[in-house]
Amino acid sequence: MNLTERPKLYSFWRSSAAFRVRIALNLKGVDYEIIPIHLSKNGGDQFSEAYVNKNPNRLVPVFDDGKTCLHQSLAIIEYLEETQASPDLLPKSPAERAWVRAIAMDICSDIHPINNLRVLRYLIKELEVEVGSQAKDDWYQHWITLGLSSLEKQIGVHQKLGRFSFGDEPGLIEVCLVPQLFNALASKMDLKPYPTLVRILRECMNLPAFINASWENQIDAEGLNPVIPPQE
Repeated sequence: MNLTERPKLYSFWRSSAAFRVRIALNLKGVDYEIIPIHLSKNGGDQFSEAYVNKNPNRLVPVFDDGKTCLHQSLAIIEYLEETQASPDLLPKSPAERAWVRAIAMDICSDIHPINNLRVLRYLIKELEVEVGSQAKDDWYQHWITLGLSSLEKQIGVHQKLGRFSFGDEPGLIEVCLVPQLFNALASKMDLKPYPTLVRILRECMNLPAFINASWENQIDAEGLNPVIPPQE
């Protein structure tokens, strides 16, 4: 590593975006320090003046390696890809890299933001829409179902499908997919319609990079990992 100090990752244990970056850092073998940012206690650490100075968007994660301070998980992961040694998280050819990025964006841009906690909070508190727990679950699962169905079709038939979504080593897709599947399982979704995605999840959760990045292994964890469906 050519970093001037031990990098810091401002993270919340259950944040999907922070989870992605933890996985990427672990895969790259980067020694980093977690700075917990609790998103709800005491009004939310993300609204503190010190944190807003780092990220005016008031979101996690933020990655600071002493030279560069970055927000947005995909931008941080691309930075790691360009500055850190193998394993590569992206394929070599432009077309294949674009396909992998597109799948990652399906997850990070189309599935995740619509179900973000701040969206539901605004809906309920600011717009005063009466949304019960069942309605919230229905909303959540509707959008995840649409997204996972598309991912299952795209990944399941891809010519480079192997042990993982693109070959036999985990990459950018797995970095983004695993946190989203954790969310789906935590909401008690039935993942039987997505056998390819669940198989990839099982493969990932046998690897230290993913295990060490998972919810229950964070210093600020407040719960256990969801139960991954056993192989049938």
